[in-house]
Amino acid sequence: MNFSENTIALLKNFATINNSIVVKKGNVLRTISLAKNILAEVEIEEQFSRDFAIYDLIQFLNGLALHKNPDLDFTEDNYVLIQEDKRRVKYFYSDPNVITSPPNKKVQLPSKDVCFQLDSQILEKLIKASSVYQLPDLSVIGNDGVIRLVVRDKRNSSSNEYSIVVGETVNNFVFNFRVENIKIIPGQYDVIISKELLSQFVHSNYKLCYWITLESDSTFE
Repeated sequence: MNFSENTIALLKNFATINNSIVVKKGNVLRTISLAKNILAEVEIEEQFSRDFAIYDLIQFLNGLALHKNPDLDFTEDNYVLIQEDKRRVKYFYSDPNVITSPPNKKVQLPSKDVCFQLDSQILEKLIKASSVYQLPDLSVIGNDGVIRLVVRDKRNSSSNEYSIVVGETVNNFVFNFRVENIKIIPGQYDVIISKELLSQFVHSNYKLCYWITLESDSTFE
């Protein structure tokens, strides 16, 4: 098996959420953060013939980067064999019981109260503004008929703010995220937010979805 560039990119993104992963037989990858406030799921091109676990995903990916086009053989019970030309690497699996992994049940939003589209340019600008101005919070604010995405420090009424209008609404709400929890791969997303403090980010091109919890001080009228 050879990993596609897309799969490598997705695994690198998943490593920012949780640096360990349990891979199940089939072509769906899932991960969850240690705090269990971010869950991600994607359908990839490759089909895995077995379950296995990787404890240090960054190390595993860095090892693959030592090769140009490595072939991965998952037939052994205890390790994956990475081969290219005359080079071989035995990379041993981890015990899945020591890894925080997602529950088997499918995640369902309890309600769909706010929806909007988020493109990669807007997301990039928000994350960059957060870094430039040292702003830890991303708020989805609905008032005066529009939906705005605002990076700010919600605990400081005199902090700088950077905002972008992304849609229209008839409701008033403030949904708060920590910027550090927006660990999504670049692209366009359909975003759905529930007033029950859970959001869903659905990628427009990949079969990829993130579920991210909101902060407890979020409000919806």
